Amino acid sequence: MTDPIADLLARIRNALQARHEEIVVPGSRIKIEIARILKEEGFVSDYRFDEDGKQGCITIVPRYDASNRGIIRGLKRVSKPSRRFYVGKNDVPRVRNGLGVAILTTPRGVITDRHARSLGVGGEVLCYVW
Repeated sequence: MTDPIADLLARIRNALQARHEEIVVPGSRIKIEIARILKEEGFVSDYRFDEDGKQGCITIVPRYDASNRGIIRGLKRVSKPSRRFYVGKNDVPRVRNGLGVAILTTPRGVITDRHARSLGVGGEVLCYVW
């Protein structure tokens, strides 16, 4: 697999469309950080990492609204293996005028666009979530 983050986003998108209760994806440190941010921002109910002796599995529990639609309306992979997308501290993007979240990897770790602006750092924009 050449792009595990795009695979994570595609699995989340497909599971929301199929109204699954849980999403199970292969584990990695960056995927755990993305799941942590999704939980902090209220896009998913919970996540957990299960060690299985190899790379482990991340189980994500998505959130749905009263009409059984996913809270996550859209996911977009920005920086790809073929085309990396870096931004400076003054160019950190806003997603849907602040309604969405840009997830960045910076020297301070994997953080949201709002946190990057408050810290005054830039980095690689991994994805947009709204």
